[in-house]
Amino acid sequence: MMNSFILTEDFISKLVRLSVATSSKLRGQHKGSHRSHRFGSSLDFSDYREYAMGDDVRQVDWNVYARTEKYFIKRFLDEQEMRVHILLDSSRSMGEEKKWLFARQIASALGFMVLNRDDRLSFSALEEEIIFRKKGAAYRKAFLQMVANMPDASFKGSFARNGIKVLPKDCTVLFVVTDGLEPLGEWEHFFRKLPHFSGDVRCIQIVTEEELHPPYTGDIRLIDVESDEELNVSMSNKVLEDYQKGREQHEKAFHAICSRFGIKTIQLVADDGIERAVFHHLLKNRWIQ
Repeated sequence: MMNSFILTEDFISKLVRLSVATSSKLRGQHKGSHRSHRFGSSLDFSDYREYAMGDDVRQVDWNVYARTEKYFIKRFLDEQEMRVHILLDSSRSMGEEKKWLFARQIASALGFMVLNRDDRLSFSALEEEIIFRKKGAAYRKAFLQMVANMPDASFKGSFARNGIKVLPKDCTVLFVVTDGLEPLGEWEHFFRKLPHFSGDVRCIQIVTEEELHPPYTGDIRLIDVESDEELNVSMSNKVLEDYQKGREQHEKAFHAICSRFGIKTIQLVADDGIERAVFHHLLKNRWIQ
C-alpha cells in the first residue's frame, strides 16, 4: 500500500478500519465522514417533521402529502469533518531512541486514521518548521514520511512552556504526546489553557521500562538530558526506593492536573510496542473505534 520507516505495511493495513472516537461537537464546516447532531443536506435521511413557514419547499415530500394531505419535509443528517491536531513533544527528554520512535509511531497511527477518514489533520512539534496541515486520504503517505524523517528530539527548552505556541485555534480533538517529565507547575500552566483550543483534549504519556524500573546497580553517573547537569549516584536499594516514590508522586500529580482541567490521560509503555498500544490500550479506552 505505502512505504514507511515508522509503521509496517501489515500494521497500516489494520489501521484502515479504525478511526478516532469523540463525543465532542464536530466543528468543521466541510464534508467529512462523521455525522454531527445537526441537520443539513447530506444524502443520509434522518426523519420527517411538519412543514413550517420559511422552510425550503424543495424539501417537501409530496408522496407523504398525497397520503396524508399534510406537508412534511425530509430531514437529513449533516456530515461534518473532524479536525484533529497532534502535538508531539520533541524536547530532549524524549530523545531516547526507543521512546522517540514509539512516540512518532503513535503520532503516525493517529494521523493516518484521521486522514484515512477524509478528516482534517494538523500536526506540530516544538520546532516551528515541523508542521503539517492537510485533509483527506491522499495525504496519508506524505504524513507518514514527514514523521518518519523528523530529526531526533533535541529542543532545548520546556515543552510545557512552548507547546501552546504551535497549536491551532480550534479543533475537535487535540492529542498531546509527551513523557510528562517537566515540573508540575509548568504542566498546570499548560493544561489550564488547552480547553480553550479543543473540547476534547487527550494526553498520551510515553514511558519506558527503564524509567519505570531502572536496571542500574553500583556507582553510576547520571546526566540530565534537559540541563546537561551531571550527578554521581550509588544505586542502593534506598536510592531506588526514593526514585520510585518520587516518580509515582509526580505521575499521580500529573494525572490529577489533567483531570482537573477535563483532560483525558493514558500512559503507554514504549517497550510494549505500537500494536499493543493501539489495539489494546487505545481501543479499550475508546479513544479509537
